[in-house]
Amino acid sequence: LPGQVLELLRGVQRGSEDRKRSLGRLRWALQNEDTQQKFVRLDGSIRTLTGLFTSSLADLQLEAARCLHELSHSSVPTVAEACLPVTSYLLTYLSGHSLEFTELCLYTLGNLVVESEAVRKQLLPQGIIPVLASCIQSPHEAVLEGVGYVLSQLLQAKEAPTEIIPLVLDSVLPQHMLRLLCSGLKAGVGAAVEFAWCLHYIICRHKDNGVLLALGAVPALTSLLLDLASQIPQDTPEGLELLVCPVLRCLSNLLAQTGCQGQGQDGRLLVALFLILQCFLQQHPFLVQECLWLLNNLTADDPFFCSALLSLDLLPALLQLLTCSQMATVLVLTVLCNIAEKGALQCQRLLRQPLLPRLLPLLTLPHPEAVGQCLELLHLLFLHCPEAAADFTRQGGHQALEQHQSIPELQERAQALLDMVRQSPGAPSACQAKLAALS
Repeated sequence: LPGQVLELLRGVQRGSEDRKRSLGRLRWALQNEDTQQKFVRLDGSIRTLTGLFTSSLADLQLEAARCLHELSHSSVPTVAEACLPVTSYLLTYLSGHSLEFTELCLYTLGNLVVESEAVRKQLLPQGIIPVLASCIQSPHEAVLEGVGYVLSQLLQAKEAPTEIIPLVLDSVLPQHMLRLLCSGLKAGVGAAVEFAWCLHYIICRHKDNGVLLALGAVPALTSLLLDLASQIPQDTPEGLELLVCPVLRCLSNLLAQTGCQGQGQDGRLLVALFLILQCFLQQHPFLVQECLWLLNNLTADDPFFCSALLSLDLLPALLQLLTCSQMATVLVLTVLCNIAEKGALQCQRLLRQPLLPRLLPLLTLPHPEAVGQCLELLHLLFLHCPEAAADFTRQGGHQALEQHQSIPELQERAQALLDMVRQSPGAPSACQAKLAALS
């Protein structure tokens, strides 16, 4: 009730000996969203809290910080904006005397920037980026995790690409984020997870990632994935999937950008990916898609990884993922297309797997995207190894193609394949002879 909220404020303002107890009662009351809104509307409420937050009495200062932290949880922008007068103090106290106090200030800032653009616009000129750049060099894991939380909230803001990311990239933050991320299993998974997402937000929202590339982000992330995969068979740490996911995304998005081709050509990365897939397939199937996105970007323009995938005998494991999910089907077929595009030799090696019998059922799926990708793969196989078309016909592929002639988005490709099938040689040729010799 408004009267009770006012009484709580008066108890804090009276300056009696039980002021700390009054602050404690206020803190519990501020866990309620309705109370938060009533409190900030009271005249002098934030001014009183700010006065106690900046007092010289450490116990009162800490309780006031806890009250501000409760207010920062509000999802109502007006509550966050009511806290504008305290932001400069929150920044100043990040070099505070107590770990708990510093941590409270960090998470309060992180919560406030989520809800209010006005708070973010005030914090930037107040120097939040240089302050965080100083805090990220702290030896304390709790502080580092808090820094990661604030940064991740800032980097998700709508104005981040133009106003925040350039400031971050001009600071020492990226090098420290990479360092802490790559020592994640030693320094603490919590902070590493936060910094992994921070890097992800920068990479996917900023076109030029020259700063991160110059810092060696691709080899560093590659090395981290190798380390993470090496942990899996023995003892998978709790919550490791929360770190693996953004690391996969960071590396995948960096490799998709120009200027990254040829970086991180390490065949062990493919083995690591399949170890991660094997470990998380059942409990965390969302990681299958993340791994396959990275595998697609590795093989898209790089013959090295296409050859390595075949040489390391990873194709059977890849084909097992064909029926994992609709998105997995499309991505596995895309990776197979990347390999098939490299020419006749790679197509021959694909066909040794018995690939064609696996593709036939996919043509009956009710998903045009998956069927379309399957048709693309068949086109590449028939183009580079025409005898595969005759094999496909013998296995009933002709009928499977004919059913797609009436589907607008597929009919042109289906017809083109039917034409290739009709023109395919019936007799064994040099290509088939090589396949027979290799078998």
